[in-house]
Amino acid sequence: MPFPLWNAPEREASAFNGFAGNRIDRRSEQRGDDDIERALADPSARVLLVANGQVWTREGRTSFAPSEIGGLPGLTVLLGWNETHPVLALAPEGEPQSGFEAVPLRGLYAQGTPDEALMGALAQANALLNWHANNRFCARCGHPSEMRGGGVKRACPSCAAEHFPRTDPVVIMLTVQPDACLLGRGAHFAPGMYSALAGFIEPGETIEDAVRRETFEESGIRLGRVAYHASQPWPFPHSLMIGCFGEALDTQVDADLEELESCRWFSRDEVRLMIDNAHPDGLVIPPQSAIASQLIRFWAEN
Repeated sequence: MPFPLWNAPEREASAFNGFAGNRIDRRSEQRGDDDIERALADPSARVLLVANGQVWTREGRTSFAPSEIGGLPGLTVLLGWNETHPVLALAPEGEPQSGFEAVPLRGLYAQGTPDEALMGALAQANALLNWHANNRFCARCGHPSEMRGGGVKRACPSCAAEHFPRTDPVVIMLTVQPDACLLGRGAHFAPGMYSALAGFIEPGETIEDAVRRETFEESGIRLGRVAYHASQPWPFPHSLMIGCFGEALDTQVDADLEELESCRWFSRDEVRLMIDNAHPDGLVIPPQSAIASQLIRFWAEN
């Protein structure tokens, strides 16, 4: 029986973030090693073409019947099934063939493409294909490994070890006072953009402790209470952004200027001007589909 991901009683906070609209039923525990062949033989199947962070499109289309791409070489994985047909992803080799155009997935994300289910599927495809491409050998013995279950894992024919796709957890947090929040700016950011701080969770660390540690390392601010808000898949290459709020215990900023270009407090009124693109200094926050933007907007409006 398909797992009804799309039957949630209300829209959760995570659903407002980009790449969070995936509606594919993965059936990871019910896979067979011939599922890709069986799916490709289904005339209703649809294939996404994703390679090196780029989506191959043709005449504005992003999914194709197997007969439309017959013979196109590349690694293929089965993402799962939607309500009517199987969905696969293929990482084409070489440059786009005649009629195809390679569009950066980040560009589609930045444009705020309205098809949330498609963007979620593309995120799954990019993350999964990237993992397979970079894990072709057994991490235990070094022997070439083989894909199993249509892409849900890899197995080593030499030592029988099984390897599963990884997801790297990243905390992204908004440090707050009653009427101010802490924002930072990286050197690579768009002009005038400030955002929430972020960092990878380390082994043996809770989400809350990672939030406290990363905030202190980047800004010198110590946190008390930490509260989870929402999450966002981030397929560059295969991360999960875990959005939290942190309660500041002090206000003196001592920013790591090797990590950040700037880090400072913003009042609620100033943040609202940034949201409205009306800040007198041209300061802005990230696009609305970014989890950082959702954290900032939720705080500013509540």
